Amino acid sequence: MSDPRDKAAATPPPTVGEGCLSRYDPQALSDEDGTDFPGAEQLWEETHPQEGDALE
Repeated sequence: MSDPRDKAAATPPPTVGEGCLSRYDPQALSDEDGTDFPGAEQLWEETHPQEGDALE
């Protein structure tokens, strides 16, 4: 039986930059990082209309 004090843990990817300019290192990211959001493009278009378009 496994030790009940062992806990699952996640570690963030490496970062580059410091302070306000800190961001994830793009070279360290892979398809395994992030989330699957197939409706992202449609949501973006609905919430950010082009010039001349009106919100419905």
